Amino acid sequence: MDDKNLMQDILLLEKGVCDLYMHGSIESSTGNVHQAFKTALNNSLCMQDALYDQMSAKGWYTTQQVEQTKIDNVKQKFNMQ
Repeated sequence: MDDKNLMQDILLLEKGVCDLYMHGSIESSTGNVHQAFKTALNNSLCMQDALYDQMSAKGWYTTQQVEQTKIDNVKQKFNMQ
């Protein structure tokens, strides 16, 4: 497995972990449990951001610029200001 595929796999796993921590935080019944999940979620989001930055710097995770007209159309569709 090359570095690009390894980073993609790690990023996907990290996204899954974030989802689990988010639901754990939402569903927690006590303040201590909520805070533990919230802290874990924040740490995972930071790791996810770092992974994205590394992948983007290497050209392994590219994004596309959206035309302003498309943004305006979505805003109009959902009556957003």
